[in-house]
Amino acid sequence: MNPTIENIFLKATFNLKGAELISLKSEDREYIWEGNSKFWGKHSPILFPIVGTLKNNVYKYEDKEYSLSRHGFARDLNFTVIAKEASKITFSLKSTNETYLLYPFHFELQISYILEDKKLTVEFVVFNSNNFTMPFSIGGHPALSLPNNFKDYQLSFEDNNELIYFKLKTDLLSNTIKKIELKNNLLDLNYELFDEDALVFKTISSKKIKLIENKKPLLLFSFASFPNFGIWTKSEAPFICLEPWLGYSDTENSSGDIENKEGIYNLPKNETKKLYYSIEIF
Repeated sequence: MNPTIENIFLKATFNLKGAELISLKSEDREYIWEGNSKFWGKHSPILFPIVGTLKNNVYKYEDKEYSLSRHGFARDLNFTVIAKEASKITFSLKSTNETYLLYPFHFELQISYILEDKKLTVEFVVFNSNNFTMPFSIGGHPALSLPNNFKDYQLSFEDNNELIYFKLKTDLLSNTIKKIELKNNLLDLNYELFDEDALVFKTISSKKIKLIENKKPLLLFSFASFPNFGIWTKSEAPFICLEPWLGYSDTENSSGDIENKEGIYNLPKNETKKLYYSIEIF
């Protein structure tokens, strides 16, 4: 049974695997991608303890080498529901002997989903249970359903008249910078934008992005606490992923040292880090 929360405007449904949001519905509309494996079999995975890809899928910590696949392991593990109300639910994932072999740190990751009127807030809390610093990255990967023609949609950026992003090369971040000029802060969606994979932003001044459908605002995506960002889809797929990140893929010249990895967050001993993003329906 998939747990749900709801209020008079929205209903959200989750999978215990990955604490993944698999549905966000109003009375007459679904806002989250259905997860059809013909295009992409996920809905809104949680990325932890890395975001993106490591060089050769490995990293080094205290002279020992560890292996982690793309986006880490949290999306593939079962979480536990530790609190539930009508319009709020909190999931928890704690380190185990198995995770320790991949990531030698004791941690707890809590994911809370809160409905308030027409807004869903997703809150991440990372607990460092070690007596030493814990390097990690974390991110969201929600796929927003686009049932109309892809070119019927635009993204409206709160504070950008141009977008500057880094190209990916074999899943790693290259040194090649690309620029997109925006007209009235609007990006017209087309599949050619993603011919070379995701658009990766090391920095982005806009922390609010409107998804526009047929010239009308559909939803507002807000991510004030996340420094990095990604936008992605697959060719001909009827969804767009807006991805708030703390961290990103290794660069081509990465040393592999996890503590000095570009974009990594080093959480001090016995401390916590909180981040959040939200989806608000118009």
